[in-house]
Amino acid sequence: MNKSDLIVELAKKNHLTDKVATQIIDLVFDGFTDTLKNDGRIEIRGFGSFTVRNYEAYTGRNPKTGKTTNVKSKKLPFFKVGKALKKRVDGGL
Repeated sequence: MNKSDLIVELAKKNHLTDKVATQIIDLVFDGFTDTLKNDGRIEIRGFGSFTVRNYEAYTGRNPKTGKTTNVKSKKLPFFKVGKALKKRVDGGL
């Protein structure tokens, strides 16, 4: 499922126009993004949680050329699946 599919499902199940459904989905995703940008944590019970992991700068190596290069520090989003979702995907619920 991609964002467009999610918008279509939301509009269909709640009798909304595509424009309103798009605004709702964008509002939710923007809220998630803003929270993660500020090193916040998002927890959706029964689904999972999103956090930001900080990675320090390091010296890497290009495997093709063998040349070393400096890699800057970075922040990346990380998702941890919840127990209920694990069970549902595995056929437990």
